[in-house]
Amino acid sequence: MSAGLRFPGPMVKLVLLHKADSIYEDELGVVYDFPRSYLKAAQEAIGDWIVYYEPVKAGPRGYFAVAKIQQVIPKPGVEGRFLALIEPVSYLPFDTNVPRLIDGSPLEKALAEPNGTPKKGGSVQLAVRRLPEADFARIVDLGLPPDLEHREPTRYDLNIAGLAEDAGPFQRPVVERLTRRPYRDVAFRRKVREAYHHCCAMSGLQLRNGGGRPEVQAAHIRPVEHGGIDAVRNGLALSSTLHWMFDRGLISVANDCETILVSRNKVPGEVMNRLLRPDGKLHKPRDHKDWPSPVNLQWHRENVFGQLQTDKPINWQ
Repeated sequence: MSAGLRFPGPMVKLVLLHKADSIYEDELGVVYDFPRSYLKAAQEAIGDWIVYYEPVKAGPRGYFAVAKIQQVIPKPGVEGRFLALIEPVSYLPFDTNVPRLIDGSPLEKALAEPNGTPKKGGSVQLAVRRLPEADFARIVDLGLPPDLEHREPTRYDLNIAGLAEDAGPFQRPVVERLTRRPYRDVAFRRKVREAYHHCCAMSGLQLRNGGGRPEVQAAHIRPVEHGGIDAVRNGLALSSTLHWMFDRGLISVANDCETILVSRNKVPGEVMNRLLRPDGKLHKPRDHKDWPSPVNLQWHRENVFGQLQTDKPINWQ
């Protein structure tokens, strides 16, 4: 079978089981490693959406993200295993993880008995499962609500919320929502700020305005336009000033994934002394799964850090 080809016929959506400590070469939002027994289903799903699912023994998340399969290829050097390559920028974590059961019944109809109770064994244990359109829409609506863009600006100011509720948000179809940059930006920002508990990763400060709105922003380590994905591990919660400096390569993070690097020939020491944590180390999320990706940090060091070209001195006043 030729690499990258799929069986003719309609595309299908899938559920992919993912364990954070998997022994296989799985990387969320990038590649999924699977055996030949799931090849037909994976080939049928090329170009369509999948939902990531964390099995019970691996953790509490349940359904926790979506992505699209771009291509399926044989795994180099390993007989009988294949790789599903994820379409760049399609990966998006759920705003709220979706439980396996609601009112005691599985969200996947194929996993429920006629009376709604969960089945045992068999299809329940499959690492790759076909997912009907209705089940997909229901899971995504629970994890990435249609009104997410409406919720965010009214999250902290009750007066604004009360006024905005009268009009109500425009309800977009599921797939259209998942591909809209404004919606994805809101979802990414919420997850990154939440992972860092609304603290700046470099200053350690948690600043809020008079209405309680956090001032910290969500920075992509590797920008979307350069192949970065909307995953927490490709994000840093930063104050607006440090976000600006990070995007322009004036600061970065060393290969130990915690020491903050400064372009000393462009940034005066007294400026950084006011902006960074005293120990010069990154404030990381409590959950190890949300720590910044070493691969993305390396990309930033090699492609952004120290690259600012300007003939004019920067005004640090």
